Amino acid sequence: MTAATPSSPTSLIPVVSLASPPVSTACTAAFEAFSSLEAWLSAPATLQLPLHQIELQQELRGRQLHRILLQTHVQQRGTGDVGPVLAVATQSATALYSQRRLQRRTLKTIFGPIDIDRTAYCRDGAPSIHPLDEALQLPARSFSYELQKRMVKAAVQGPFRESMQRIQEAAGLAVPMRSLEQILGDAAQDFDAFYLRRLPVASQPAASILVAAVDCKGIPMVKKDRPQKPVRRTKGQKANRKRMATVTTVFSRIPWIRTPQQVVESLFRTGPLDSAKAAANPPPPRPENKRVWASLLKGKSALIDEVVEEVIRRDPGNVQTHVALTDGERALQILVNNKMKVTLILDLLHVLEKVWKAAHVFHPEGSPEAELYARLMSLRILEGNSGQVVKGLRQTVTKRSLFGGKRKTLLAVAEYFHRNRDRMHYDEYLAQGLPIASGPVEGACKNLIKDRMERSGMRWTALMAEALLKLRALYLSEHFDSYWDFHINQDQQRLYPAGRWSVVAK
Repeated sequence: MTAATPSSPTSLIPVVSLASPPVSTACTAAFEAFSSLEAWLSAPATLQLPLHQIELQQELRGRQLHRILLQTHVQQRGTGDVGPVLAVATQSATALYSQRRLQRRTLKTIFGPIDIDRTAYCRDGAPSIHPLDEALQLPARSFSYELQKRMVKAAVQGPFRESMQRIQEAAGLAVPMRSLEQILGDAAQDFDAFYLRRLPVASQPAASILVAAVDCKGIPMVKKDRPQKPVRRTKGQKANRKRMATVTTVFSRIPWIRTPQQVVESLFRTGPLDSAKAAANPPPPRPENKRVWASLLKGKSALIDEVVEEVIRRDPGNVQTHVALTDGERALQILVNNKMKVTLILDLLHVLEKVWKAAHVFHPEGSPEAELYARLMSLRILEGNSGQVVKGLRQTVTKRSLFGGKRKTLLAVAEYFHRNRDRMHYDEYLAQGLPIASGPVEGACKNLIKDRMERSGMRWTALMAEALLKLRALYLSEHFDSYWDFHINQDQQRLYPAGRWSVVAK
């Protein structure tokens, strides 16, 4: 057996006997609470109340009943008295813990706080050992694992203050902001170990394409120095400082063969599809076993290493077709090329940004002429004619004698396409049914970061942002519940290492 000392505060209570406390009082209290609830529901005055008031009162009274029942169960488990003396192995010798006393610990649960009276084995100059804590698998903090789980889930779904209000409404407990932040930090510490040991779920046999996508997204950070707020920000001055997080996703997908014309029709569609076109353009296949994650602290190289590990775990025999989608950042593309043997594709969404920039050089934004220009250029690119597009843009600059901003914009677009020409063979990608747009990773950037961490007034420290990124990634990847079981197991091993203590025979 093993034991460790929780970090939560305990209080000594008078010791009369080390036997388990009687539970008759608690059982009586539970029966009285149930009888009181039953009598209240049947009372004439209650029968006149609207149903929503009955619901609220029944919830509050029922929570108190559940708390009493849980308190009774804990008392029935005894105090953890395993004998007069414990032997604890240290690096140099074996220490004997021969002093015993009862210590009370308060644990906050989803039903409210309960008191746990347990036998503490003590020795001068050493922390106490509580066998009952190990038997009940109690956490180090004063919040039960189930309550921590609900606090973490609420925090990854919405702002901290809203999550604390939800916990107060559900469990009747006021949670300090500092406690919530500490719990989030603790909860995220087993993220990497979980995925290293987790076996991926097999995809359908038809999902023969394994896709990896990498992107970056800024997170507003807490400023280290807080200068006096200016009356008005100067040109180019930002309201907050952002730090770039690397966002990654890996998923399997069924091949989806399309023509360049079909892609253009889907990109520039202005009205609803009629039934004939809808039948000819079925919806895209959904990603299977999609995992998203991000990091603010690890850097791009480390995240891409994790992507490689995830790809190998999913397809160790290299049977599937491996594809990677990135934006036009050269450093990112070089990292992917060096670390992964994949078909590297330039994300079409970033290509379209450049196409519209070129269109707006000649035509006003929102005009039909600008849309027609963008449509025709997109079609030429999707047909595999990016080289002709580059040549045409450069010739336009020369023949029209453009200068200033227009010249600079068109040459920059042409250079972007020329630099990425080896990753723009969209006609070949479409014929093979490969993905050409990083919608899943763009969605991950939005769902993982923007929707949660870029709300009005939000600022983050690096450590808190990293913890929340991990936990929200687990939630969005639908791995949170299995991760929480793994986290509890890991936390118990840290708190109660095997073979730490043993009972000394009389």
